[in-house]
Amino acid sequence: MSGIDADLLVSVLKRATGLGATAADGFLVDERHFSATVRLGEVDTVTHSHDQRLSLRVFAGRASAAASTSDLSPDSLERVVAEATRLAKITAEDPHAGLPDPAELTTSIPDLDLADAGGHDLAPEAKIDIARRAEAAALAADPRVTNSEGAEFWDRQARYAYATSSGFAGGYRTSSFGITASPVAAQNGEMQRDAWYTTARKRAALDDPAAVGRTAAARAVRRLGARKVKTTEVPVIFDPETAATLVRAIASAAAGPSLYRRASFLLDRLGTKIAAPSVTIVDDGLRPGGLGSRPFDGEGLATRRTVLVSEGVLQSYLLDSYSARKLGLASTHHAARDGAGVTVATTNLMLLPGSARPEDLIASVREGFYVTELIGFGVNGVTGDYSRGAVGLWIENGAFAYPVEEVTIAGNLLDMLARVDGIGNDLVLRDRTAAPTVKIARMVVAGD
Repeated sequence: MSGIDADLLVSVLKRATGLGATAADGFLVDERHFSATVRLGEVDTVTHSHDQRLSLRVFAGRASAAASTSDLSPDSLERVVAEATRLAKITAEDPHAGLPDPAELTTSIPDLDLADAGGHDLAPEAKIDIARRAEAAALAADPRVTNSEGAEFWDRQARYAYATSSGFAGGYRTSSFGITASPVAAQNGEMQRDAWYTTARKRAALDDPAAVGRTAAARAVRRLGARKVKTTEVPVIFDPETAATLVRAIASAAAGPSLYRRASFLLDRLGTKIAAPSVTIVDDGLRPGGLGSRPFDGEGLATRRTVLVSEGVLQSYLLDSYSARKLGLASTHHAARDGAGVTVATTNLMLLPGSARPEDLIASVREGFYVTELIGFGVNGVTGDYSRGAVGLWIENGAFAYPVEEVTIAGNLLDMLARVDGIGNDLVLRDRTAAPTVKIARMVVAGD
């Protein structure tokens, strides 16, 4: 954290306590974002933004108020502090509100290698060229790729700072980079689009732009000739991208706010079996260079590795200080700042890989469905009921037979987890949440 950040936060918190607050904390974000999008070789959009945000929580005993501002001028900060402190004094008390115990705050800030000092130095023209190379490779990969919805290169650098009125102050810097390509394939009057991407903390760790384009093209081409299937119950294999959405759904149900609102199918299931023994889900915020890594959470508690599910047994919830108090548990150091308030968020969330090769999982299916895209948000967090539109490939006799679209896959997440009978060895941490290929023994695939 720079001295400017520290001085600003400390002065804001001192002003709050000077106005009568019994405790306060502040979170400051300073980020710069660049994006260049091209379509059919021509520059479509170039954007550059620089944003600053300060989030403030003020406590008057067990009553609290929150405020945020992007105007960091002295007059603006004075108004925000005064208003938040005034509101805290007239707000009803909540016995669970409050900052973490100062003794629990992190005492060291590890270097997790999250910033790329020289990675942002490319000229805008060079960044545009990276997007062009990705799109050009997609267009050249197959004669059926006849159009494009564009390709993008983006980079982001951010500075985070956190301080409390009890004396804690810490900060860290991050970088992130990404390339995406979205080609369109056509054949016999039919058009299909798909996309692919790469993201990384270090620009040098990005996949080659041409490789991104070729993968995107192959994904679009393989969708040509897609058809519906008759409603049936068969094994369903989720590719890594779609399997990651299952992991997100589990994490959402395990998050403190869902639990204390009694809106989670994992309520009262801590320590019980919720999945097949092959399922182990870990949230590891300490991975060097991880896209979700951070040295401390949104309340200054040290980031750590949390085993959410171990061999099918739910081992932990995901909690900030408030939800932990509401549930009579301890924080798992998963607080995140959300506007002015605090919420719960994961870091690097992953389903640990199994030993099966993805091609062997496919070969094990006589008739089934391989999912490559999910549509809609049909997951009921209270019951775990699951129903989503899906796109993918039909499997016959252990091999891909033809592409499929306009179908729905349905089940219940707990039943689906219990029926996991194969996990691939192909885990790649391409995003903050990642999974390998996952095979579920049976699900309903609804079509004609």
